[in-house]
Amino acid sequence: MADNTRTATLTFDGKTIEMPIHSPSVGPDVIDIRKLYAQGDVFTYDPGFTSTAACSSDITFIDGVKGELLHRGYPIDQLAEKSHYLEVCYLLLYGELPTATELEKFEGHVTNHTMVHEQMMNFFRGFRRDAHPMAIMTGVVGAMSAFYHDSTDIADPKQREIATIRLIAKLPTIAAMAYKYSIGQPFVYPRNDLDYASNFLRMCFAHPAEDYQVDPILSRAMDRILTLHADHEQNASTSTVRLAGSSGANPFACIAAGIACLWGPAHGGANQACLEMLNEIGTVDRIPEFIARAKDKEDPFRLMGFGHRVYKNFDPRAKVLKQSADEVLELLGVEDNEILQVAMELEKQALADPYFAEKKLFPNVDFYSGIILEAMGFPTSMFTPIFALSRTVGWISQWQEMIGDPELKIGRPRQLYKGATLRDYTDVENR
Repeated sequence: MADNTRTATLTFDGKTIEMPIHSPSVGPDVIDIRKLYAQGDVFTYDPGFTSTAACSSDITFIDGVKGELLHRGYPIDQLAEKSHYLEVCYLLLYGELPTATELEKFEGHVTNHTMVHEQMMNFFRGFRRDAHPMAIMTGVVGAMSAFYHDSTDIADPKQREIATIRLIAKLPTIAAMAYKYSIGQPFVYPRNDLDYASNFLRMCFAHPAEDYQVDPILSRAMDRILTLHADHEQNASTSTVRLAGSSGANPFACIAAGIACLWGPAHGGANQACLEMLNEIGTVDRIPEFIARAKDKEDPFRLMGFGHRVYKNFDPRAKVLKQSADEVLELLGVEDNEILQVAMELEKQALADPYFAEKKLFPNVDFYSGIILEAMGFPTSMFTPIFALSRTVGWISQWQEMIGDPELKIGRPRQLYKGATLRDYTDVENR
């Protein structure tokens, strides 16, 4: 809310502009520059919007210096330890943790919407067999508006609610179908007697000749991966969803836009990049060589999965996921997987090296999620789709909040124009 007693003053070219200062519940104050163009005929210049708040939100807060991530005020490590994914979904969507009755009802709604329209099977078959699962997910989620006409009117709260439940419920099914299609196996239908994470794992790894019994340790690890990636404030894909939604686009189109943005290697591909790095290292005996390269300022090599762009101290999600990574590796073993052996030894050597401690380059959530997914048997091409299905609830929560914002305006960033000034057209024979 605005503090009427505090303003920021900008003086230039003989003009003085008073701008109100808004104080958040947590975090730095914000200077309101909305009248800057009208009163001063100038814009601000902020590539990447790293110093600009494009919206007001009550959902998620990050303090990168402290290593803090809060969902509706609750620390992420507590949620990952004590809660589970669908309960966190409810929290993100509705602002409070559910009662036992509310949670049971919510879980029932999600479970009863996990099936996808049968005609969507034909949509999958239009893709090449070697299509990337993210390409398939982007197309299929965007096409959901062609199958579910009764939940595309964003002015109707009931339809928005239906679309929200459908997206959370169907994304695991769609992601699993994309995986099955990419490896040439038949689709596996969801089962209502399984929890959210177990259902997804079974749809990925069962097949008609043999069912897949989900181990509770693997189910818990997958649930934690989903929980820890559920929302992360105004990142690139979330901002993409909000920008698309500001035009009045239907929710399925907005989430498809978020998936497309997440596909970028600078955003959602971090855990995949981590596994590719481990493959590049190859064997345990080569780890010292790569650690030395990581320390060399003249060498472009960087240890993927260590440090974080936002968290300058430590990634609060990593500690919880390390516990699950250790449990999964103990369950499945690493004797026959040299890449996992490299990962475990790299973690050990990096944590013992003073250089990484001084630089605060600790293993992050992408390092441990990549290890877990590799151990479970997922190819790296599925890492980002799993990220997308976990982040769907964050995107849809942010979209719901934006639709209900009385200050909502269509996104229209400004620019610093550096091109040619006004000039007249010259006929082609005179050029």
